[in-house]
Formats: sequence, C-alpha cells, structure tokens
Amino acid sequence: MKILDKSKFQKIEKWLFIRRYLNKFQNIFSKFNLPEYTTFSVFAIIIGAIVGLAAVGFHHSIEYLNHLFFEKTVNNFFFLGAATVILLPAIGMLIQSMMIKFAPETSQKRGLAEVIKAVALRGGFISFRTTLFHFIAPVISIGTGNTLGPEGPAAQLGGGVSSKFANLFGLSDSRRRMFTAAGAGAAISAIFNTPLGGIFFALEIILLNDFHAPTFSAMILASVTASAISRIFLGNSSVFVFDTVAITDYSYLYLFIFLGIAAGILAILFIKYSNSLNIIIKQKFLKSFPQWAVMGFAGLLVGISGYFFEDIFGIGYSAINRVLAGELQVQIVITLLILKFLLVPIVINSGGFGGIFAPSLFMGACLGYLFVFSMNFVFGLQLEYTIFILVGMGAVLGGINSIPISAILIIFEMTKDYSFILPLMLAVVISTTIVQIVIKRSIHVQHLEHEGFNISSGRETNVLKSLTVQDAMYKEIFTIKENIALPKLVSLFMDKNVSQCYTINDDGELTGVISENELRPIISEYESLKHIMIARDLKNPVVVTVYQDQDLDSVMSLFSRENRDEFPVKDKSDNQKLIGVISRQDVIDAYNKESFKMNLADGLSQELKSISKNKLATVSDGFSIIEKVVPDGFVGKSLAELKIRNKYGLEILMIKTRSSAFFDDESKVEIKMPDANYIIENDDILVLFGSNEKLETFEKMLR
Repeated sequence: MKILDKSKFQKIEKWLFIRRYLNKFQNIFSKFNLPEYTTFSVFAIIIGAIVGLAAVGFHHSIEYLNHLFFEKTVNNFFFLGAATVILLPAIGMLIQSMMIKFAPETSQKRGLAEVIKAVALRGGFISFRTTLFHFIAPVISIGTGNTLGPEGPAAQLGGGVSSKFANLFGLSDSRRRMFTAAGAGAAISAIFNTPLGGIFFALEIILLNDFHAPTFSAMILASVTASAISRIFLGNSSVFVFDTVAITDYSYLYLFIFLGIAAGILAILFIKYSNSLNIIIKQKFLKSFPQWAVMGFAGLLVGISGYFFEDIFGIGYSAINRVLAGELQVQIVITLLILKFLLVPIVINSGGFGGIFAPSLFMGACLGYLFVFSMNFVFGLQLEYTIFILVGMGAVLGGINSIPISAILIIFEMTKDYSFILPLMLAVVISTTIVQIVIKRSIHVQHLEHEGFNISSGRETNVLKSLTVQDAMYKEIFTIKENIALPKLVSLFMDKNVSQCYTINDDGELTGVISENELRPIISEYESLKHIMIARDLKNPVVVTVYQDQDLDSVMSLFSRENRDEFPVKDKSDNQKLIGVISRQDVIDAYNKESFKMNLADGLSQELKSISKNKLATVSDGFSIIEKVVPDGFVGKSLAELKIRNKYGLEILMIKTRSSAFFDDESKVEIKMPDANYIIENDDILVLFGSNEKLETFEKMLR
C-alpha cells in the first residue's frame, strides 16, 4: 500500500514539475504581448509539427513490426516455413484481445467516432491514456498483417496529441475543440502528404461540415506544417507510384459516370455488410464464445487468405501500386477485391484496431482496374488503366466515408494534374450521392448512433436540443368558451391584443383554435353575422400541441411545417390540461439566451478557474458568479431532473470536474458545458450565475 502511495505521489510530483516548467514558458511568452491571432497561429503551427512527428512515429512503428514479423521472424520459424504467416495476424489479434480485457473502457473509445464525440460533446478532450492505447493497438494490429488501414487511428492520434497539448497549456474549451479537430486533419495530411485533403477531412468527418473561420485557419496551419514534417522524414513523393496522368480525349467522360455508380453500389454493399456483420458478431458470436477466440479466428482468416494472396496483408499500399503498375492478373484482382471486402468488417467488428481508409482505396483501385478491363474486353476499347484506377480509389473512398471533397483533394494532390479533376469530381460526387440517398448518414455517424449518440452537424441544433418547452413557454394562455358570441370574441381579441386564442368546452377541454386568419374574412359581414355566429363556428378543430418536456429543436421543426405563430402546451400527466403557450419568438429568445450563456462561459473559462469555491465573484450590480461543490442529493441525477433554472432561478455556466487517473490529467480540471443529460458526479463543481439574492437562497438550502 505504501509503495502505491509513493508511486502516485511521484507521478503527481512529476506532473507539478511539468506544470511549473510550462507556467514559466507561458510567462515568458506573455511578455512579448503578441496579438491573439499571432498566438493562435503559433499554437496551430506547433500542434501541426507535433502531430506530424507523431504520425511519422506511427508510420515507422508499423513498418518496423512488419519488418520484424514478416521478414525476420518468419525465417526463424524453420519448422513451419512460409506457413508462419498464417499465425501472425491471429497472434496480433490475441494480443489486442488481451489489451481489451485489461482496459475495456479505453478500448471502446476507438477511431474517428471518438474524435467526433470529443469535439462535439467534450470540448475536444481526449485523455492521454486513450491516445496511448490507440497508438499501440493499431500498430500491433496492422504490423502483424491484419488487413486494415492506419489513417483512422492516425487521425485519433493527431486529435489526442493536440488535445493533450491544449490541456498542458490550459487552453479554453473552444480552443481545445478547435485544435483537436485540426490535429486529426493534420495527421491525415502527414500520412498522405496532402495538406488540403487533411483540412477537408477534418471539416467533413470530425466537424461534420460545421464550418467556422478560426477553426479553418487552425486546420490550414496545422495541416501544412504536419505535411512539411512528413516530407522531411518520409520523403516528398506520394505513397502511390504511377505513370503521369493526362487526359487528352474527353469523349469517354461519360464512362466515369458509370464508374461512379459502380463505386456507389460497392460502398453501399460494404456499409450494409459491415453493419449486419456487426450485429451478428455482437449478438451471436461474442455471446457464445470469448472475445479472444472470435478475434483469433478472424486473424486466422486473414492469415490463411494472406498465405495464398500476400497482397491482402497489412495496409495494402504496395498492392495498390502493383495494380497501378499492371502487375496483377485480372483473376487475382477479383480475388483481392472480394477478400478485402469480406475480411475488413470481420476484423474490425470482432475487435481489431485499424481504419477503413486504406481498404477503401484498395477496393477502389481493384474496382477501377476491373471496370477498365471489362470495357476493353467487352467493347474493344483502348482505355488507360491508371486514370480509372485512381478515380475508382477516390470514388470508393468518398462513398464509404461520405467525404466527397476530401476524397477529391486527396487523389488530386497525389496526382498533381489539373486535367484529372473533372472525371474525379464526377465519379466521386455520383458515388457519394448514391450512398447518401440509400444510407442517409456516413458510416461514422451510424457508428455513433449505434452507441446511442445523436450528434448534429450544427451548434444551433445542439443548443435547441438541450432546452425544453418548459424553459421557453409563456404560462398565460388565452382561452375562451366555444359558445361565446361573435361580438364578445372580437372584443376579447382587441382587449388582449393577441393573434390567436383557444376554444374550450364546458369541461375545460381544448376543442380548437381561432386566429386572425379566421376572423379577418368575416369583418365585412360583421353586422349581419354578429347575432348568429359563435366561437364554435369559427374555430379550427385541428390544433397542434406540444408538451412541456419536448425539446425546442422538435418544436422549431413543427413551426417549419405548420402555418402557426404559436402552439399550446399540454401537461403530459393530464393530456387535457393546458399549461401555457410557446411562440416561434419564444424559441428564438431561448436560443439566444442559451447561446449567450455558452459564449460567456466559454470566454470566461480561464478566468473562472481562479474563482474560489463558495465565494461570490461580482459580475454587475446585484449579480454574481459562485462555485459550489454539488451536495450529495444532486449526485446521480441529470441536470434535467434537478431543474436548477426553474427551481432556483440560477444559470449553470459550466461544470468543473477532475479526472481520476494521472494519465487522464489527474491535476487538471476539466471544464464541461452544461447539458440536460449530464449526470452529476461526486466532487463536481457547479459554476452558477444569478442575482445575489437567489444565490444566497440557494446557499442556505444547501446548508
């Protein structure tokens, strides 16, 4: 026990030493009094350099294991000979299964989906433990021959390294979110040596096309820097080797439409097969057999396939180059396409670590080759293989990953030929469009939805989803008895100065709605109708209602569909009881208020870190901010259940929480934005804003 305490103390002491060193650096840096944008640019360049070095290290680690296992080790297994390669992927999968057993929670935070979640939901926070785990596991997986790609894990590595860097320098949530996305894109830039492709990769996948100018600036600086670092250590040439591409005859341009359609169909089949296999493996195989057995079997399948077709092993870049060079027979290309299509989902869904970018390029190269072969063989054409292979790579990459711009730019930057851009764009856009029509969402968003996350592409939707009707509704509702006479109805409309009212029967039940649209046509006939017409005659019996716990995003969608200025609000426990009304302007006001609060919290996050607990920090006359450790009665409840805004009239600006492990930044306070679904944990600190009177009342309640 004493040894553990001493070890933990040494870790904390080491951490404090690092913090002191960084604080000195920050103090020196601050003396230059540089403009904020200059400081921002310097950080982006530093992050790009660090991510570039990390990507180079990741690349060399995979190469080293490939060399170790497939060249040195195989020759030493003299009693098995070449058949040793059958065992290597299985051994790699067994090692990964042990890693999963010892770190089950960390192992689940895998791939691009984890980076998307971190950026969208956690202010860009990725723990160092997660980053380290997902550096080692893919290196073992791909290094032992499993047929996956390094790009997804590299993006997670880049995002994790950037997140850690932002933590060390105490950057705000908005800056950390920005640099985490930029780091992921920079890693792709370094792997492919394509800075523009890396930028738009981060924009299309990590940020889900949620464009903001400062983030874009960070991505440009980081990606270009990472690409430069990659060129220094890995060379300035493309990973793919091919003859110069030149299009002189556009009469065959229509063929790229058919190639795009074929790529879209292949992408759809791959996604559907992967999703179905994921369900089968999780619901049947993993419930009947231990995971190590399932993963070992998947590795054996790769090993057996690789024994007969060595190009199936590992990343597959060398195999793509052989396809580009025309070194493989058509029968071999067909077999490789089928094997890659079948094996990649088996390895990933059984638990193997790696990405689907390289497999997408591999299948695209095979498809492009087979497409040209078919055209030449069946129709007697003399088509050039290289251009169709490269276009096929881009079309399948864009289709499977739903990244049309990134796919176009990655292939374009590798070819460096402008004449090649038109057929590439044509095929990629067609492929991606077909996939979106059939699948609707990208494979990465689908993965998040299977985990129970519904991450929207825009901040506006996320804000509205965090608010309910109860937060925005007006509790007074204008109701009238449906049997009142027309003169009384008109008089009430004029006195109340409203645009619509709701009719109720003698039992108080809602029966309809009357708006100015129903009253306006009868004004000209008012004198002849005032003694014979009642409210029941004018009402519209179709009333769209909402409930108090409904989120404002769904309400805003209703306003878009229905031609109404407001909706009545019903009590969910009593379906006939009206408790208020909500208008479109109420929703907009609630959104603006919440956005202001979030921007205020984000902007003040660094300053708020210095506020002492239980002491008021005055913001303006009569209004203050205070930090309060959550009472025991709050623990285990969501913010939606606590209803602090409604009960106490206070706003939660942010939540301070501390990680529990050294590698998860033990001495680092993590700032979280309030979310209705957030579950309060022990030692959480609420940063509250409100009037001094209400803050004092809240403090008395906690005593």
